[in-house]
Amino acid sequence: MNCRCARLLVALCGLWGTVHSGQAAVSSEEAAKLKTVLTPLGAERGGNKEGTIPTWDGGYTKVPAGYQSGTALPDPFADEKPLYSISTKNMAQYSDRLSEGVKALLAKYPDSFRLDVYPTHRTAAAPQWVYDNTLKNATRAKTKDGGVWMEAAYGGIPFPIPQDGFEAMWNHKLAWVGTTTVTYYQNFVGLPDGKRVLAAQGINRVQFPYYDPSKSADSFTGVYKQLRVTQTNPPYKAGETFLLLDAVDRSRQAWQYLVGQRRVRKAPTIGYDTPDDITSGQQNYDEAFMFLGDLDRYEWKLLGKKEAYIPYNNQKLYATPTDKQFAPHHLNPDLVRWELHRVWVVEGALAPGKRHTMPKRRIYLDEDTWGAILGDAYDAHGSLWHAAVSMPVIVPDGPFVAPYFFWTTFNVLSGGWVTGSGPNYENGPFMKVVDRLPMGFFTPEALAGEGVR
Repeated sequence: MNCRCARLLVALCGLWGTVHSGQAAVSSEEAAKLKTVLTPLGAERGGNKEGTIPTWDGGYTKVPAGYQSGTALPDPFADEKPLYSISTKNMAQYSDRLSEGVKALLAKYPDSFRLDVYPTHRTAAAPQWVYDNTLKNATRAKTKDGGVWMEAAYGGIPFPIPQDGFEAMWNHKLAWVGTTTVTYYQNFVGLPDGKRVLAAQGINRVQFPYYDPSKSADSFTGVYKQLRVTQTNPPYKAGETFLLLDAVDRSRQAWQYLVGQRRVRKAPTIGYDTPDDITSGQQNYDEAFMFLGDLDRYEWKLLGKKEAYIPYNNQKLYATPTDKQFAPHHLNPDLVRWELHRVWVVEGALAPGKRHTMPKRRIYLDEDTWGAILGDAYDAHGSLWHAAVSMPVIVPDGPFVAPYFFWTTFNVLSGGWVTGSGPNYENGPFMKVVDRLPMGFFTPEALAGEGVR
């Protein structure tokens, strides 16, 4: 995409940022760009003029010989070295390509936090049927009720050429991360004094009915994501389970099994700014996976696209034993790979009549995957409060780049932090692509039937 087209696209984004048409996203002529100047998921196919962002050439789709889903993720760039590093000493030189949260972390931890910048590799990929459905969605998908809900999309990115912030956030919520996966996770809480405490270990089972290649838009019932989270550690929480059903046209439904009560209860508080008990309340439920939940608390504005330094292709970090993954106040910078990519910047401002402990959010969406990679959240005084950073990793058997797993949410005011969905190889595979689970598995009855203790 040439500079003139890029400027026009950003201008259109500003025009549409606060106005929502409720009509199909683009014309068939615009959608045809998904086969030419845009990638099949809507990113700019070409690189930048400096050559520091390459042309997308199909992504990483090679499954190495002998690789089995759930085993250590192969690293195609293991021999590469950093091109340069960004620290508090030279951050001003790169300021326009750093999020406010990353700047705050560089300033808060000047002796330990840094960005090692590597060559950029655009590894994001998806199956052809996801590309085909994305093309269909471009002209048929619509949002409604001011953007909070949507309809007529299925099996692909719903708004590959977004017209406003709501559409961009729907793309994040429906980013391609496989049809059904099982991950063994562990979450840590970091204290301001540099100590680290295990908050939880468990199993996430995630299924996207929206991404069922055997179905179609006509048979889609609206529930796009099914999530069962079962805690296995610490012992006093072992067996606790919750179930989330998120839909494109109605509010979240949630249930929770508590071992002390030995019963399943509706859990309407699992969402929004309720403190997340799986991370010891150090972040809100809607901060999980960078943003998880309904869109109705905010008015979402698309600020445009920019080049930014973001973590990417972090195979090395995922393959490292837990005790070496961390520095006292953050992840070990020797293991974190940063690259220069283009991101969409979306800002959420508290909607009229709504409440949230974080009245303003800014989220940075990777243009190639649509997943949120960085996030800044502000308190009622307008001060930067939380800075979130995720660690995208290649899952070759997807194929996909998992954009928002193993994230860290930093409280830049207190100095505390928490990790979410970090790899736990002690109890099972970090992420395994599995066959579809029966629909009955994601029901409150199934939770009750499998309750223990």
